[in-house]
Amino acid sequence: MKLIIQPGEGVERIVKAIRKAKKSVEIMIFRFDRPEIERALADAAGRGVTVHALIAFTNRGGEESLRKLEMRFLETGITVARTAGDLVRYHGKMMIVDRKELFLLAFNFTHVDMERSRSFGLITRNPKVIAEAVRLFEADTKRQEYTAAYNKFLVSPVNARKELAKFIRGAKKDLLIYDPKVSDRAMLRLLNDKQNAGITVRVLGEVSGDRLPACGLKRLRLHTRTIIRDGAQAFLGSQSLRQAELDARREIGLIFRDGSVMKDLVRTFEEDWVASAKNPEEAETRRIAPKKAIKKAAKKVVKKLPLAPVAKKVAKAISKSADVDLDEKKIHATVQEIMQDVVEQAAEKAVAEAAKTA
Repeated sequence: MKLIIQPGEGVERIVKAIRKAKKSVEIMIFRFDRPEIERALADAAGRGVTVHALIAFTNRGGEESLRKLEMRFLETGITVARTAGDLVRYHGKMMIVDRKELFLLAFNFTHVDMERSRSFGLITRNPKVIAEAVRLFEADTKRQEYTAAYNKFLVSPVNARKELAKFIRGAKKDLLIYDPKVSDRAMLRLLNDKQNAGITVRVLGEVSGDRLPACGLKRLRLHTRTIIRDGAQAFLGSQSLRQAELDARREIGLIFRDGSVMKDLVRTFEEDWVASAKNPEEAETRRIAPKKAIKKAAKKVVKKLPLAPVAKKVAKAISKSADVDLDEKKIHATVQEIMQDVVEQAAEKAVAEAAKTA
């Protein structure tokens, strides 16, 4: 597996792959303005490669440019299909070469996405992933129903919500997220629950509400949807954690493991986070200490404290001054609760002071 990091890497790799194609190129297009890629596709068709383009029925800029692209493709021998209009938008981006190599992309085939934006793409030869991508391409080209058969290949609105929720729930340490807009209520609740359980959550992009650490990407335009889990596994695709992109649009993504790719993704995120935060030092250390995590830790600490002698002395002192007999077990429980409150308050105060210092 290989990672494409935008800006700058995409055009050359995509053109090179098209030029090497021997049998077929199948490409999904939402936006397109790259003459180099258009020429490479036309040249491939000219030398006998079957080139099949599935083009979105519309995009926010209107249909005119897409229809002109269809006509140019047809004139060079490229087979063209148009997506159905049953979904709000057809936003998936991918290319399959010889049905042996898949380019799954978060970026469009445009200058702004490929030269001026932070985005990513994956190149894989995994047979299971490619087979699923081919199934999706054929179903959408023929306007037939697509049913998911591989849970690592995420397609909205078919299985993306379910699999992304499962992926987020599996976080043990941290979640590093690129997302232009996190706003889906169920996903926000899930992310807040993970944070309250002691998981570090950081978002480069926008988040509805203010309970998650987030900052806008400063150096570049943000155009990727990526979630890095525990530094070991990631989701990369076109769907944001927004209701429309999970439930009403065609979006495509992949959950994967790859050591070298993960290393590059984590490094890039940390560099972008530091560059984007108002205070770079805060960016490296920022973490909201969840109350549930503090409470759990305080409870463990207090249980290890030798409180029995303290409870005994308290009971004896009260009994002597008030001339009554007290249950040492009840006194012990009360002392334990007081100590736990003290530890929790001290921990929360320390976290707050540390944040101010940073």
